[in-house]
Amino acid sequence: MTQWVYSFGDGAAEGRADMKNLLGGKGANLAEMSNIGLPVPPGFTITTEVCTHFNENEGGYPADLAAQVSAAVARVGDSVGATFGDSANPLLVSVRSGARASMPGMMDTVLNLGLNDETVEGLAASAGGDRRFAFDSYRRFIQMYGDVVLGVDHAGFEDLMQGVKETRGIWMDSELTVADLESIVGLFKDEVQRVTGKPFPQDPEEQLWGAIGAVFRSWMNDRARTYRRLNDIPASWGTAVNVQAMVFGNMGQDSATGVAFTRDPSTGEQIFFGEYLINAQGEDVVAGIRTPQLLTKTARERSGETDPSLEEAMPEVFGQLVRVYQTLEKHYRDMQDIEFTVQRGKLWMLQTRSGKRTTRAALKIAVDMVGEGLITEREAVARIDPAALDQLLHPTLDPEAERKVIAKGLPASPGAASGKIVFTADEAEHLSKMGEKVILVREETSPEDIHGMHAAEGILTSRGGMTSHAAVVARGMGRPCVSGAGHIRIDYRKKEMSVLGESFGEGDIITIDGATGEVMEGEVATIQPELSGDFAKLMEWADGIRRLKVRTNAETPADAETARGFGAEGIGLCRTEHMFFEDERIIAVREMILSDRESERRAALKKILPMQRADFAELFRIMAGLPVTIRLLDPPLHEFLPKTDEDIRAVAAAMEADPERMRRRASELHEFNPMLGHRGCRLGISFPEIYEMQARAIFEAVAEIAAAGEDPVTPEIMIPLAATKREIDILKALIDRVAEAVRNEKGVAIDYLVGTMIELPRAALRAHELAESAAFFSFGTNDLTQTTFGISRDDAASFLDAYVEQGVFEKDPFVSLDRDGVGELVQIAAERGRKTREGIKLGICGEHGGDPASIRFCEETGLDYVSCSPFRVPIARLAAAQAAIAAG
Repeated sequence: MTQWVYSFGDGAAEGRADMKNLLGGKGANLAEMSNIGLPVPPGFTITTEVCTHFNENEGGYPADLAAQVSAAVARVGDSVGATFGDSANPLLVSVRSGARASMPGMMDTVLNLGLNDETVEGLAASAGGDRRFAFDSYRRFIQMYGDVVLGVDHAGFEDLMQGVKETRGIWMDSELTVADLESIVGLFKDEVQRVTGKPFPQDPEEQLWGAIGAVFRSWMNDRARTYRRLNDIPASWGTAVNVQAMVFGNMGQDSATGVAFTRDPSTGEQIFFGEYLINAQGEDVVAGIRTPQLLTKTARERSGETDPSLEEAMPEVFGQLVRVYQTLEKHYRDMQDIEFTVQRGKLWMLQTRSGKRTTRAALKIAVDMVGEGLITEREAVARIDPAALDQLLHPTLDPEAERKVIAKGLPASPGAASGKIVFTADEAEHLSKMGEKVILVREETSPEDIHGMHAAEGILTSRGGMTSHAAVVARGMGRPCVSGAGHIRIDYRKKEMSVLGESFGEGDIITIDGATGEVMEGEVATIQPELSGDFAKLMEWADGIRRLKVRTNAETPADAETARGFGAEGIGLCRTEHMFFEDERIIAVREMILSDRESERRAALKKILPMQRADFAELFRIMAGLPVTIRLLDPPLHEFLPKTDEDIRAVAAAMEADPERMRRRASELHEFNPMLGHRGCRLGISFPEIYEMQARAIFEAVAEIAAAGEDPVTPEIMIPLAATKREIDILKALIDRVAEAVRNEKGVAIDYLVGTMIELPRAALRAHELAESAAFFSFGTNDLTQTTFGISRDDAASFLDAYVEQGVFEKDPFVSLDRDGVGELVQIAAERGRKTREGIKLGICGEHGGDPASIRFCEETGLDYVSCSPFRVPIARLAAAQAAIAAG
């Protein structure tokens, strides 16, 4: 019989921390905390395999699951001395999700399950006659179950409760009386009946299975799917369901609930960091419904808050919590995110997991833990998500810039951002797709806002603390966030926010600083951060581990210098055509293209030659002897053609030619499928004078560097879009002739390599022939992906999302290399090229050169280097080290 249910509690468990794939992260860690003797309310985990069965069988369960769940519920009841469904002494449970990867707030939770019109009286009796606590728990349960399981809008319940508070003239939930709460329970049940046409379920068994099904269904809800897509989490993983005996933080002034991090998740500083609320349940903290208090006295004094910290309000409980966090961090050897409840002075642990953190914090924590002897340098390198290094490139506010601060909240996630105010996630996504920068402004965010948070430059909320949904998700995404800016009032109907008498509408520009919590009017200038300290130390470790070299794709001095600053070890792709678009050059380029006589083309090329030579010489100086791979002119000529009558007249005037002749020539060059047309080496063979000029510019630049006594350079000249050996032979002979001519003219030795770009399936399959003439291969995986799939990268956006959503592609093949098709062609070309030319230099220069998953493939295939855009160089360096670790 398959075991679908794993129990935990009372100092023992059937699961372990290393069973995340089966039990999910939460279930595995609840089991582990039980095994190491921490106070965990008893419960059980229904495995992720049941989720897979549920979604593959239209909501059906394995035949023997019900019996296993029933037995597990009975064990929990025996452990706490209560009975599920018993009106006198009821067992109440929570039902929570728990995927193997942390997905904070993305799936559904139900608390206080098992309450009904009879058991609420039993709960009150067991709480010493505290009817206020019992009915507060019951109204919470109806609200949560109605929303999560029955589909009754959460806002409808909030409106009903707000109506009662307004009638009473009160503001806080804690001011509601027993009579108020009994009335609210009745109103909530009426709302369920009105919306669903059925009474609120009173059978605890029905409630339990309704909640279990809702959690499994939530794995496929929109927000969970969006989060999985953004974080590369496969849908096939599924979620577990955790059913656990309730402990109550809302039983009075000696009860509380809270969230804590064993180190500061924004900075990585080694301080206990978190928030709590007295007389509350966990959802109150993370949902931002009430602004919580701080855990430590030091944090309270730093912030200027007057409400007591947990350390001051419950010193004995705080001492227990400190001992627990120290135990957990030492056990897991990582910063932990923990949830706890205090019930009448007793501490209970509800969750631990590796905490979400900013990249800056992740670097500091990893480097510090190496210093503390908790982890090794290799473990530190393996822990940092390479793609998250992007966060370190976020700008910070220029300290010299003028600013008008209009509000201050909590510094929930660092970084600075400016943008137009929007009040809904949908509008944020819409404007972002149109190229607008926006700041998402909400009272508090919810999991339904995930797509808008991802689209926004930053997030601002008027409610919620440092552990609210907005704060946690923003830190994980690397978005600047200011939360709990309490002076801000938001009117969604008017699309307006007001603060201290000033109003700001949708579309107005504001700036937020997630490091200080400041909100400013207008756009404030920013500066780029310096990458040093912990970043430099981790990169030093990574560079000592990796085998793959990391180059950059660059053709401007600015890009080349940026890449060198990020640690690039040369240029893997210099796209010479990008040098042609500057104003003073484009007319000469167009003269060359539109000329139908060789003499005219050579005259135009003569104007371009000194410009190209200066470009190459500057790149060689910046790279100071590092390899520079220069791709000869590649794109179809139509990209350079004049589009307007004004442009045509300008070119004609420069050539002293008839504009009508220019129009005819432009028409002659028109192609129906230019990306597969007259481009790449086909241009060089048709118009050899173009490649001749470029080769001369390269070699004259080499001679200039040599004459100046600077670091010698060996340029790697790359012939694009070759499909046959003969194409390479023709153009290599041309390059060799020019090299010899420049040698003789300048009287200097010139070393160089001639290779080709593998962009066509035929080139990959005939690589053994191409390697007879080519000294290196660079895999142009952008075009190789296009030509392998027969998909135009420029036109694929209309259907690629649907292909990924429906499982045709696991990922967008232009973002992450297709291992099975394109990858096999790369492997074939590498293997066949090496057979012909032992030690042939192999690299990759498409966008995949900066994608961590693609870099792992390059390591496995034995390529020599990857090349990527300048700002992805740090990502590639770290990913290359992790690939080397994975390869052993």
